[in-house]
Amino acid sequence: MEKQIILYHGSDHIIKVPVYGLGRKNNDFGFGFYCTENPELAKEWAVSSLKSGYANRYRMNTEYLKILHLNSSDYTILNWIAVLVEHRLFALSTPVAGRAKKYLLEHFSINVNSFDIITGYRADDSYFDYAESFLNNGITVEQLSQAMRLGKPGEQIVIKSKYAFSKLQYEGYDEADPDRYYVQRTLRNESANRMYLDMLNAETDGLYMQDIIRGGLGNDDPRIPRNISC
Repeated sequence: MEKQIILYHGSDHIIKVPVYGLGRKNNDFGFGFYCTENPELAKEWAVSSLKSGYANRYRMNTEYLKILHLNSSDYTILNWIAVLVEHRLFALSTPVAGRAKKYLLEHFSINVNSFDIITGYRADDSYFDYAESFLNNGITVEQLSQAMRLGKPGEQIVIKSKYAFSKLQYEGYDEADPDRYYVQRTLRNESANRMYLDMLNAETDGLYMQDIIRGGLGNDDPRIPRNISC
């Protein structure tokens, strides 16, 4: 990550001064200010309904900030999903799912609150469903890794610490037209779902969550996919 970056936060209102400690604790990585370096994605995220939204724009100096890059090869896809299950509310609809959550937290969890910034996939719409299906032993870890590339969901950058919040400098906003960006968001989601169904119809071998638990697999096992960046 460059020292000087431009971030965009998609919202239904203009946010000149992001406030530390606000937001929903059940977001992907817990409390934080969720942004992206891609203004087009921010505009899609800003229009969750057919109403205008805003891509708020900020400049930030990341020097001296502690950054967790979940999409780097230092981590596996199970690190990402372990962070997700710690914060998001999943429907644990199979017997293995409860054991899966416990196993992931014990073997793959990362203390995200010890970092100033986190980068990683945004698990909304279809992508959350893919993660939920993996937890419930419905798809393999290889299929999960492949699914998270479908439709190019993009990378979110989450501002976590009070110190990092102090580094945000508001620079203005761009309006997001719902007639364009809501449709664009919907088409991206539908495209990912079509590719996901095609993937499920193909024959595959791989590790299900139950296999990972039974085998006592850890983060150093080469069968667990690393570097889930698009």
